Amino acid sequence: MDDLTPPRTYETPPTTRPIDEADAAREAGLAHNEHIKIASGFLRGTLADGLLKHATGAISEDDGQLVKFHGMYLQDDRDLRPERTKKKLDKAYSFMIRLRIAGGVVTPKQWLVLDNIATTYANGTLRATTRQTFQYHGVIKSNLKRTMAAIDAALLDTIAACGDVNRNVMASTNPAQSGAHKAAYDLGKAISDTLLPKTNAWREIWLDGEKVIGGEPEFEPVYGKTYLPRKFKIVIAVPPSNEVDVFAHDLGFIAILDKKNEVTGWNVTVGGGMGMTHGEPDTFPRTADVMLFCKPDEAVRVAEAVMTVQRDWGNRKNRKNARLKYTIERYGLAAFRAEVEKRFGKPLSDPKPFTFTGNGDRFGWTEGDDGRHHLTLYVPSGRIKDDLGDGPKLLAGLRRIAEIHEGDFRLTGNQNVIIANVPSEKRAEIEALVDEYGMQKGASALRRNSIACVALPTCGLALAESERYLPDLMTELEESLASHGLQDDEITIRMTGCPNGCARPFIAEIGFVGRGPERYHLYLGAAFDGSRLGKLYAEDVSSSEIRTILDPLFAAYAQGKTAGERFGDFLIRAGYVEKTFNGPDFHTKTGALKAIA
Repeated sequence: MDDLTPPRTYETPPTTRPIDEADAAREAGLAHNEHIKIASGFLRGTLADGLLKHATGAISEDDGQLVKFHGMYLQDDRDLRPERTKKKLDKAYSFMIRLRIAGGVVTPKQWLVLDNIATTYANGTLRATTRQTFQYHGVIKSNLKRTMAAIDAALLDTIAACGDVNRNVMASTNPAQSGAHKAAYDLGKAISDTLLPKTNAWREIWLDGEKVIGGEPEFEPVYGKTYLPRKFKIVIAVPPSNEVDVFAHDLGFIAILDKKNEVTGWNVTVGGGMGMTHGEPDTFPRTADVMLFCKPDEAVRVAEAVMTVQRDWGNRKNRKNARLKYTIERYGLAAFRAEVEKRFGKPLSDPKPFTFTGNGDRFGWTEGDDGRHHLTLYVPSGRIKDDLGDGPKLLAGLRRIAEIHEGDFRLTGNQNVIIANVPSEKRAEIEALVDEYGMQKGASALRRNSIACVALPTCGLALAESERYLPDLMTELEESLASHGLQDDEITIRMTGCPNGCARPFIAEIGFVGRGPERYHLYLGAAFDGSRLGKLYAEDVSSSEIRTILDPLFAAYAQGKTAGERFGDFLIRAGYVEKTFNGPDFHTKTGALKAIA
């Protein structure tokens, strides 16, 4: 941006609460999901009746939207679609179930219950997600209530893991900073509990809980009848690690530390988000703005203030433009901050300086500043399973560890698992089990910095492969990198099967976004620390072309990089790709800027 850039003109924000009456919503032309929420009776709909209909493994279309608020998505196995269609059979329906685990921390006892659910009701695997929680795939409708009862028995739940609400709150897991990690986790847990929907619908439907009859009518003190315009994601980061990708989320808190690594307060970020729609330039990913600073005892109230402004200002007519990032673009950061401070009750300070060095995990053993030991394991694409060949037996191995572990387990935002808080006298026993089951205490530089979404066969939005394809692609690219002496260079690489961006590809130095079977948009030039978006470099690249396109860029990087220069930064400095400043210019000046010498 330069001095010739014309000043932005912003819209005037609304001054009323969202419409929550059916007739008024129809007259205002609100999106269909708003009507579903208004008529749902606080997220009940006809879910209870739909579970009793055994003629199909599916539920009604409207209930398919409501069930997301309960932590589920209706899916089908797309690998089986052609054969079942040929035989005139119903689709192979099942549900994906996602848990709400603030900060990604579970006890060994909970781990064993989650493992048992995976092998009893799901497809035999646990999936560590990019949002620091677990999800199951392949749970059929007749097993939903049994699965929910088992989750509840572990003192866990799936409420608000999906839907137009505050979803699972992520928090930094950096084991070396024990005090700061605890502060991040405690804040994440407090925010999660405070912003949890208050409806009794989850317990009523899935656990046969007592129905709300008579007396005071049920209500949502924070959300209201219509909840939020779209999903809302909150993360807590502790520099120098940005493993939670704070700039990719609606609301973030960045720890400001003193010389003793104690948290003195939090910088607050707003307006990040990854999703977009192919071919619609008014949709775009966006990195968050650093808006203000708050003290530790102010953070939860700031979170509620930010979320309620989005509740009232967010677009409820067009869901594609309903996230907080578009609210910031529409009304401006200054107006948004002023309203947050008004609801908070007083002005807040400007942000403090901070530095991130990367957004990856630290693998292998780390000793925290409290003397406890922590082992970070590499989990390819977050899929915790037992390899049928000679590969790692992650499910069985972690089960054995959970049986003797005295600390806890932590999931990372990069889909890996930390065996945390191991006392010194237990370390050798844990190490022996890790070796016995072939679990990986690290991986190649490229794989250490990789993320993939699930995509095919279960995600209904997927246009291309992701989790099943990225490992093979990385093998090809590792060969290419090694041929240029770059095998030890840390480069972030991420892949999604569609542009919704669940694996946050738009802030990876190499990002792939599915366009169709074996075709991807290739994005380059993002920052290694997750603070800058990439730029579209090549469209509709076939899987067979990827290495051919990237190999000359690797060669140029090996020849021309300066000391410590990252791949994404080099591509911009050397003139191969335009720098993206933020969401609105994401779709401008795309493509390769010059031919490779």
